[in-house]
Amino acid sequence: MAVPLFNLAPNLTVSRLCFGTMTFGEQNTLQESFCLLDKAFDSGINFFDSAEMYPVPQRAETHGRSEQYLGRWIKDRKIPRDRLILATKVAGPSGQMTWIRGGPECLDAKNIEEAIDNSLLRLQTDYIDLYQIHWPDRYVPMFGEIEYDPRRQYFSTPIEEQLHALTKAVDAGKVRYIGLSNETPYGVMKFLQVAGIIDGCSKIISLQNSYSLLCRTFDSALAECCHHERIFLLAYSPLAMGILSGKYFGGDGGPADARMNLFRGRYSEGESRYSLSSGATRTATREYLQIAEKYGLHPVSLAIGFVLKHPLVASAVFGATKIWQLQEIVNACHIELTAEVIAEINDVHSRFPNPCP
Repeated sequence: MAVPLFNLAPNLTVSRLCFGTMTFGEQNTLQESFCLLDKAFDSGINFFDSAEMYPVPQRAETHGRSEQYLGRWIKDRKIPRDRLILATKVAGPSGQMTWIRGGPECLDAKNIEEAIDNSLLRLQTDYIDLYQIHWPDRYVPMFGEIEYDPRRQYFSTPIEEQLHALTKAVDAGKVRYIGLSNETPYGVMKFLQVAGIIDGCSKIISLQNSYSLLCRTFDSALAECCHHERIFLLAYSPLAMGILSGKYFGGDGGPADARMNLFRGRYSEGESRYSLSSGATRTATREYLQIAEKYGLHPVSLAIGFVLKHPLVASAVFGATKIWQLQEIVNACHIELTAEVIAEINDVHSRFPNPCP
């Protein structure tokens, strides 16, 4: 059975699984990446997500490889461009990644235009189907932070300028649609407000935020915004960086090449957000694994099935470094969770809410 499809926007039909490529060029070689992409495409996945900063953990030596590998695969396999939906992202302000436009320092028009042109070159394509702001050009609590501190706000590029630059790219045919990532309810509504004021301005159609059994913060306020404004969620990290697969809960602590073992001490954002030292994370995950066992489900099927059941989720953005992992996820997208399973999931969530925000 092929992966189901979803109409994200006019003339933009995406598979309900989106293959995230952030391991390409770090955990996966070019040949391994090609094999994974072949398998995904043959399984009915037409939606592929990348970013200018990938792969992770990010470093100057590998910057841009994920987009490059994806672009080389499309060219090598001679896949008609209209059979694929390509999404990528522009990096927001960061004092660490000095190899990306000096920081990058901000998301002004110059930075956005340069990022788009460079992504087009790496992807070897004339256009990007969905172009997203990877994280906001303003202070927001994110990547595991949950409390807003107004004292941390800094000068940021006006949303008007960001939208003008994105709209210019759409008008030039470089980008078809635009979206946001790691955004807040304020940010979503502000982008929509500004787009409504400026004549001819492009409107965001999607939000790529974390959503999983261990992170349901989207439902607190963002879901209402997206529902009323017809913006769909691209749910990233549906397996909570692999935790929900159960692979870290064996006696050996998981495979040596699993991301949180392989990059221990080198991937601070992931390690702090998806900390296995958290009692709530471990306890909640064990209970979810018990639910899967009770109902004869693979843990991956429980996790993916839960995410895809959400009425506002257009696609689950996942990563896989091995063919068998990819196959487990493809199998999972055909699972329908019963009301009884959902009730037990919600009971665990009520006792251990969002341990990996």
